[in-house]
Formats: sequence, structure tokens, C-alpha cells
Amino acid sequence: MRTLSVDRIRDVAESVLREAVRQNLGAGSRLPTERALADELHITRATVRNAMSLLETDDVISREVGRGTYLKSDPLSALVDLDSDEFTAHTMLNDIGPADVMAARQAFEPMAMYVAVVEATEADLDVIQVHVEECARARDYDAFETRDLDFHRSLVEATHNPLLLRMYSLIEAARLGDLWGSMKRRGDTPERRHRSYIQHAEIANALRNRDGRAAQEAMSAHLESVSAFLRENARR
Repeated sequence: MRTLSVDRIRDVAESVLREAVRQNLGAGSRLPTERALADELHITRATVRNAMSLLETDDVISREVGRGTYLKSDPLSALVDLDSDEFTAHTMLNDIGPADVMAARQAFEPMAMYVAVVEATEADLDVIQVHVEECARARDYDAFETRDLDFHRSLVEATHNPLLLRMYSLIEAARLGDLWGSMKRRGDTPERRHRSYIQHAEIANALRNRDGRAAQEAMSAHLESVSAFLRENARR
């Protein structure tokens, strides 16, 4: 998965909104899936994900579990707002370093598991399990990273808390930065991917058992493993 520059992310977000304008979509309209947008725009799904994460943090769209992605504002107005200082601030998340990303994730994601344990529906748990299995089937770095993003987002979506989702979108956008991607790719191995898959499965099993403490501990252990991996690669 090639990480993207801030300008490229902005360009793709603009393309998504221009396509919405062309189709006469307005606030409240449902956008196509990431896969459909990738096909329409002739880009990768990972590229669409970068742009959609930034549009979500800018409150242009909302992503709702089991329902899809919806415009929260008029796409033509949102196109104008892409040049605002606020949106520029969001795109600068691309420059946040891996250590800061991991510190934020370690403060946020383990505690979110307590909410997910209470609020997750059986359908949510089924979606989470699908993403675990997709991680197991991934055969290279790019495929695994896409599935890993899907897995972690599905956990936060299972909280059904819009504020937690907004907060996580900022973390997700920062995680897609250039330095993060280059460090993870540098040390990628099948063994590392398998270890992450096993840790994902432990988190999913704890949620399925409605065990908040086990889910929190499994997530903390997983993120510490990722942190150690990034620290090791920083020294190479």
C-alpha cells in the first residue's frame, strides 16, 4: 500500500465530492461504497479510504455501520471548504509521527473495547469476525494493511458512539501518514502478519464473550506489540 501525500489525499477527496455533485447528490444522500468509488475513479480502495477518513473528520460525511456512507452537507459547498484552514489542519495529520499515533491509539482503543462489549450487536460481531478472517487470508503487506484498517474501524463502529467514531477518524487519518507506512512496510514479514492476526482473533473472541477486561487487555497487548515493532524498525 503506497502512502499518499497531503495533496493527493485532497485531490481524491475533491474527486469524490465532484462525482457527488455530478450525480446531483445532496445532504443526506448515500454515497457509493469504497469499492464502487475506487472503480468509478480508477484508483485503489486504500486511496479512497484515505480521502474518506479526511472527509469524515471534516464532518462532510458520516459512516454508519450496516447502512453505508452519507453526505452530511452539500457536496458543492464542501468543495469550497476543502480550501479552508480547518481542512488544511486535518490534512496535516499526515505529518504526525508513528510514536504519537501509537500513544493516541494506546490511550483510546483499549478503553473503547469496554463500550463495544456493551453496545455491539451480533451483526457487529459477525462483521468483526469477517475482518479477522480476511486478515488471515491476506498474502502481502498491502492486502493485510487494508484488512487491518477494516478490523480496527469495525471495533470502534461497534460502539455505536458517533463521538468515538469522530475521534477515531482522526487517529485513522494520522495512521495513514507517509512515515507510518514506510516503517511498517520496511519490517513486514509473513510472521509479523500472522502474529497480528492471532492478536486480532483474541480481541474478537473477548468481545464475542462480552468480556470487557479481556478485550481491553488483548487490545493493549496488540498495540504494545505494534509499538515494539515500530520502535525496532526505527532503529534500522
